[in-house]
Amino acid sequence: MRARPLTLIQDELVDYDKAMERMADLVGERQRDERPDTLWLLSHPSVYTVGRRTPLEHLPDPSRGIPVIETGRGGQLTYHGPGQLVGYLVVKLGEDQGIVDYVREVELRLVDALGGLGLPAERRDTPPGSELLTGVWTAETGRKIISIGMRQSRSVTSHGFALNVDGDLEPWHWAVACGMPDVDMTSLRREISRTSMDEVRAAVAASFEAS
Repeated sequence: MRARPLTLIQDELVDYDKAMERMADLVGERQRDERPDTLWLLSHPSVYTVGRRTPLEHLPDPSRGIPVIETGRGGQLTYHGPGQLVGYLVVKLGEDQGIVDYVREVELRLVDALGGLGLPAERRDTPPGSELLTGVWTAETGRKIISIGMRQSRSVTSHGFALNVDGDLEPWHWAVACGMPDVDMTSLRREISRTSMDEVRAAVAASFEAS
């Protein structure tokens, strides 16, 4: 894997809409070479986000009271909430690397971070004709612990990943996550019963060479 040092930005809880506005600003700055490649770590209040291909039947019942927001990233429905670490990646790719290649790199860096935290994990290749298996999965229990959805515009990436640390997993059961009705979403707390958001942030930042 190529060396790719990133500048690190960290925040706590940021409303999704406000985060999208700031991310758009970061992307514009990177496209104009006014900022270096950047990793932004944060969390969101409870919200479902959906990609353009998300079927209506995958959405949650509105009575649950959690907002649903359409977003410009790839992928289908995902959930964000407190206790989840979100990472937005604003990175200018070279001519020899497309967004699919970079998503694979992101998966491998996150696998490395989870391994350092004591949880063996893996990325998966998608069989032909299947729903995309983008993300990171636990090696021993086969559960999905990280969702990834990204896009690229004028060579610069946006959006990123969501790692479940110690938040409530119940909202995942109220909708169809990642286009897969049978997916079992999990968290670090569920898998290894030892979690510290600060420790997870540090491990993720280190795996992305971010400081």
